[in-house]
Amino acid sequence: MRLFLLYIKERSAWILFFSFLQLWLNILLTLDVNFTNTSILYMNSTNLLLFLVFFLWRYFRETKFIKNVLKVNRGDSTFDQLIARLPDGQSLFDKMMMDEIQEIIQSGKHELNGSHILFLEEKDQTLSWIHEMKTPLTSMKLMIDNVEDSILKKQLEVEWLRMHMLLDQQLHKTRLPFIEKDNVIEKVNLQKVIFREIKELKPWCMQRNIGFETEGLDKTTLTDHKWLAFIVRQIVSNAVKYSKEHKEIHISTTIDNLGHLVLSIKDEGVGISQADLPRIFEKSFTGRVGRESAASTGMGLYLAKNSAEKLGININVTSEIGVGSTFSLQFPIQNEMQEILGR
Repeated sequence: MRLFLLYIKERSAWILFFSFLQLWLNILLTLDVNFTNTSILYMNSTNLLLFLVFFLWRYFRETKFIKNVLKVNRGDSTFDQLIARLPDGQSLFDKMMMDEIQEIIQSGKHELNGSHILFLEEKDQTLSWIHEMKTPLTSMKLMIDNVEDSILKKQLEVEWLRMHMLLDQQLHKTRLPFIEKDNVIEKVNLQKVIFREIKELKPWCMQRNIGFETEGLDKTTLTDHKWLAFIVRQIVSNAVKYSKEHKEIHISTTIDNLGHLVLSIKDEGVGISQADLPRIFEKSFTGRVGRESAASTGMGLYLAKNSAEKLGININVTSEIGVGSTFSLQFPIQNEMQEILGR
């Protein structure tokens, strides 16, 4: 019905022309004495019937192609499959239009393939650069271990840690679009992951006199070990960065009402304003607190959120200025994980 109404609107010029023609014909038949015996009603009825037959014939003929296009179901089809399902044109104009569309599509695909190849080349170059950078970083770590001045050693360890984390962040940013090919779902012990990340952040924590309080971490969940470690690393490092000195970070687990395992990371830091809270997972967003720190890039939480979504992990956050923030990682239950793996 909607298509018919649109067709009437599209062909309104035809209707106006027919109406004007009939009006003019009626005036002639009325004024001209030679047509006194002519039945105006019969003439109008015949013309209207013929026009309606013509109008309906054109409607079914011209909209057949459009209906066939609308029937093409997207579903889970690829772009090439959708193009193959497009119908051929019915009229010469339809065929001309389809030929032009096909040329535009081929041109677009060629340009897209070129961009995709360029993207893959840049990705490979970035990954190669990251792996090349790991060698001097490893050498620097060995040199730092041999530094005898304890104060200088601690300062160098913190700066080395920052460089290492930025490099690690860039590595996971490059791999994120291909996470489905890079993950291995297995049973992961949260305690091992958390303790390892705390150990990595030890120089930074010692510099700021920040401790950790853990509870109930000896739990197992189905996820990817490497990507989970990256997610935890971003959240815990943020907690350390924005915590007040001589404070503690509390890490614990609970089970919610639906049976999900929830990992909570709570700091006693500066907190996040309610205005910034909805945007903290946006790319490159640093917020009021982040703008006061030159080390803030606004990428850590963005990458953590996107990585977590790929693994079916929900990240929630509550915060209050001057009190601190709590990040909660809600892990999927077994049935939800099977749905994720089946995508």
